[in-house]
Amino acid sequence: MWRIGVQRSIIVYSNSRTLVTASKNVDISGIFPPIVTPFDTDENIRYDYLEENIRRWNSIPFKGYAVHGSNGEFAYLSKDERVEILKHVKKFATDDKVIIAGSGCESTRDTIQLSNEMASAGADALLVITPCFYKSGMSNPALLQHYTKVADNSPVPIILYSVPANTGIDLSVEVICKLAEHPNIIGVKESGGDVAKIGLMVHKTKQHDFSVLAGSGGFFLSARTVGAVGAIAAVANVLGSEMCQLDQLFKDGKTKEAISLQHRIIAPNAAVTRMFNVPGLKKSMEWFGYYGGPTRSPLQPLTSDQEKLVKASFTENGFL
Repeated sequence: MWRIGVQRSIIVYSNSRTLVTASKNVDISGIFPPIVTPFDTDENIRYDYLEENIRRWNSIPFKGYAVHGSNGEFAYLSKDERVEILKHVKKFATDDKVIIAGSGCESTRDTIQLSNEMASAGADALLVITPCFYKSGMSNPALLQHYTKVADNSPVPIILYSVPANTGIDLSVEVICKLAEHPNIIGVKESGGDVAKIGLMVHKTKQHDFSVLAGSGGFFLSARTVGAVGAIAAVANVLGSEMCQLDQLFKDGKTKEAISLQHRIIAPNAAVTRMFNVPGLKKSMEWFGYYGGPTRSPLQPLTSDQEKLVKASFTENGFL
């Protein structure tokens, strides 16, 4: 019913406006952790800790890794840092992992440039967040033009990224369905949590090679039920095996077991997303043997009371 192997033969433009032919086969079904960026106490990137985390994640049946999603603190990284981190992830990941890299910037011009750099650095597909600084100007025509130009000029496929909690912009079904017609746009990460919207997108794009990914572990099972093919979920950084197990239970038709596991994931997911966000996620990683480390300023670490609340969400659901 839903096509998840996306074979594209496209024509894109390079920066010099010379026609370039590209062909990609990117299957984005499955679970992707939007990996965190490990910093030391001076806020420098620690590639050794990044390697340690990825070596552990490689043993989990993830489909791949999402680099520079919201949980990677990409907004606090320079463009050079973003490209360099991707190169290291590509180096440390096993060959079977699909690497999705966030390349969204505020301007279309910068997004095109960074998208090409990310593709050159090894990204299999690109996650492009909605530009949001000038919210009042981000009309449907503006967003259609932005994504179309980016997709026209990218040598690898594009995944739309709607995260209204961060951007204040909820990419509409109308825009998403129109963009699904583009041969170089293969899917959307929908983080708004509206399962009816997810189902409608799946229904209205079923004639295209277009996939919908849930943007959170909290509503993953519901999203799968209405046609999403996977998830890019923050909680997968710490409960990766459990998220992959949940996906497998759904595939196997083990509804009772899937519902039980989804119920247990909801509270920890909320703690490391809408409640305490990246500081909560990074702190929780320490309890599971990963390196989380500090955030970059101005994000602040958890207070002791907040830390207790996050830990309780894992403990009370049997994960610690």
